[in-house]
Amino acid sequence: MVYSKTIACMFTMLLLAPAIMATDPDPLQDFCVADLDDNAVRVNGYPCVPQSEAGDDFLFSSKLARGGNTSTPNGSAVTRLDVTEFPGENTQGISMNRVDFAPGGTNPPHIHPRATEIGLVVKGELLVGIIGSNESGNRLYSRVVRAGENFLIPRGLMHFQFNTGDTVATMFVSFNSQNPGIVFVPLTLFGSDPPIPTPVLTRALRVDAGVVELLKSRFAGGS
Repeated sequence: MVYSKTIACMFTMLLLAPAIMATDPDPLQDFCVADLDDNAVRVNGYPCVPQSEAGDDFLFSSKLARGGNTSTPNGSAVTRLDVTEFPGENTQGISMNRVDFAPGGTNPPHIHPRATEIGLVVKGELLVGIIGSNESGNRLYSRVVRAGENFLIPRGLMHFQFNTGDTVATMFVSFNSQNPGIVFVPLTLFGSDPPIPTPVLTRALRVDAGVVELLKSRFAGGS
């Protein structure tokens, strides 16, 4: 009987192991500067550039010192500092973004599938919204966050930001992953390649086919 309980316990631990380990792995060396060569073999990350070739520039970046052009359909510009832009982040489990917003600009509803996010508004004010899962009744948690204030986005929850002020707004966000990933909800639904069949969307969204086709035309080509 004791033996069978031990086997059952070990089996349960094996089942739970992937969930317990579902985060960026801990580094096994001081640094592993990412080799971004397209021909390099990747296994859940990037291989290391030889330390003798790494230099020291990988520890420093000024990329987020300047904002992007907010003359976009969303009225916002995202400046990324993930591992593809800052190879020194490889294996460190961290990354950052800067987002600038024109008045009325938005960072549309999206999800980061691999990271929790914490943000700091440094200029202006932003309406920050986080939508809970069905366990919370899809509750919307929202607040206008002003310069000097923070917000937290739990991993995998849909969220957005919207500039409610009359001037440019800027925020910096950090992630507990070198590659948090992003799924923009409108673009995913209406700009996928190949497209999601219209009957699927008409039934799921409870609208006419003409509405779906109009939205698909707005997001065609990943715009």
